[in-house]
Amino acid sequence: MATKLPKAPERPEFSMPGGQSKVMAATKEIQKICDQVKGQVEVKTKKKYVKFTAVNYTSQSTNPPKLRIKVHTGGEHYIHLMVSQTLRNGKEEIELLGQQENRTKDDILV
Repeated sequence: MATKLPKAPERPEFSMPGGQSKVMAATKEIQKICDQVKGQVEVKTKKKYVKFTAVNYTSQSTNPPKLRIKVHTGGEHYIHLMVSQTLRNGKEEIELLGQQENRTKDDILV
């Protein structure tokens, strides 16, 4: 069963529909999402990740909702992921939309 993306918080930081939330600390649910897309990330980057720990994330109030997640992959290495929850054949799935490699701890999620 796929993990549902958290709903975008109803806060004033969303200036318009499709706006991005403030950066929030990763939760167990966000880590589960990272675990679900790890294999897809490894295929696309042609790398195996021993460490793949969600650090923080932002949500975007789109339909379907999107998340940008900063993931620590060991040492000083980080990767940014964009994921979305889609409905395929009546089944909810988490889909990797893209990744940005060679990120650092201080890089902003964009």
